[in-house]
Amino acid sequence: MTEELQILWSRCMEMFRSNVTEQQYRTWFSPMKIKSYDADRKELTVFIPSQFFFEYLEEHFRRLIHITIGRFFGADVTLSYLVEVADNVMVNQESDNAAVLPAATSSREANKSPELAQAVGPADDLDSQLNERMSFSNFIEGTSNKLPRSVGQAIAEHPEQQTFNPLFIYGPSGVGKTHLVNAIGLRTKELHPEKRVLYLSAHLFMVQFTDARNRNVFNDFMHFYQSIDMLIVDDVQELVGMKGTQNAFFHIFNHLRQNGKQIIMTCDRPPVALQGLEDRLITRFKSGLMAEMERPEESLRRNILHSIVKHDGLNIPDDVLDYISGNVTGSVRELEGVIHSLLAYSVVYSKDVDLSFAQRILAGRVKVEKKAITIDQIITCTCEFFNVREEELFGKSRKANIVIVRQMSMYLAHKHTKLTTGKIGAYVGNRDHATVLHGIKTIDGRLKVDKELRQQLSEIEKILMS
Repeated sequence: MTEELQILWSRCMEMFRSNVTEQQYRTWFSPMKIKSYDADRKELTVFIPSQFFFEYLEEHFRRLIHITIGRFFGADVTLSYLVEVADNVMVNQESDNAAVLPAATSSREANKSPELAQAVGPADDLDSQLNERMSFSNFIEGTSNKLPRSVGQAIAEHPEQQTFNPLFIYGPSGVGKTHLVNAIGLRTKELHPEKRVLYLSAHLFMVQFTDARNRNVFNDFMHFYQSIDMLIVDDVQELVGMKGTQNAFFHIFNHLRQNGKQIIMTCDRPPVALQGLEDRLITRFKSGLMAEMERPEESLRRNILHSIVKHDGLNIPDDVLDYISGNVTGSVRELEGVIHSLLAYSVVYSKDVDLSFAQRILAGRVKVEKKAITIDQIITCTCEFFNVREEELFGKSRKANIVIVRQMSMYLAHKHTKLTTGKIGAYVGNRDHATVLHGIKTIDGRLKVDKELRQQLSEIEKILMS
């Protein structure tokens, strides 16, 4: 490989890294290695570890990869992946370049203001910029997102009503705000194809505003945005401190609202927390419905994981998904990142994804919260392990097999909960403080000499902590 070729590829990798998260870069881009480049035939070949990598890159990063390759190798270059599908068997997979912006298009051209012809044309002529993969069909509902989802569906079905205008959706990063507003836009276009629906980030709005002012086409810019029937602006916190952009957005907002057009916004905080935003904008943001999206609860996290696995046709056992949903308490993006990490390690090391593999890989990579063990769980688990009914444990029976289960329950409750011996006794059939102490000491003494009892205790604890 020539030094010039290596430099070009290094620049490609730098651009990849600057456009994805660090975890995505390490998992999906770092393993990519340039194989060869035929300048005469305009063919670039890149080595990747597996067929799974090829399919994932094509689905999630195809646009970024082709724009990047086009910038450094030329607009008409053909990209092929060299994939190892079996021992010493290599297969070429050509990347589909369809529907990708020409690489010769500069970032300035891509971000420039819409032309006046777009502003006055029919809805079919407007590129809504919506992501068709982010629909209501794959948006999983839970307690943490129920209100904004329900309101969003109502807006899509009846956009002429102004009950929820504007809709201001706020919450931390990664909880599904972008997915939800895209779903609202897609459903609106499906039910009302005559509506001019536009989705964009506040950052892109700011870039377009600056470009329109510099090119002296500000009137065209305003005319275009005032022609929109449903304006969806993502991450409006990006407008903070941008006075010129805020002024333009204020007038667009007023025009749309006064003409019965729907405005939907997302933000990482409520309007009152947007320091650096003009009061007149904050007042208008608060004039409609403010709907919070919280971090997903455990049941929603589990449903999201099952949806990801089903959609991608992945083979991940339920106990692994339960482990992830019970311990990874962050955003939806974090859940997706964990799944991608597990699959990447599984591919690289040729290991099946099971519970022990997941626990080993995720140790230190995610914040795994230790579950609190309750005395009710201890009693139920211990009784099931020794095949004893809970009623017998709570009763007055002095049979040896019942007494040992009762004392084991006391011992485990003393070890794994913060309950006093008096409260433990109250749970275990209203025993007194002395009886609980005697049971704990009895088990503690037997564990020193009884190997079988130690093994039984260890197995019960594994069940409790799983």
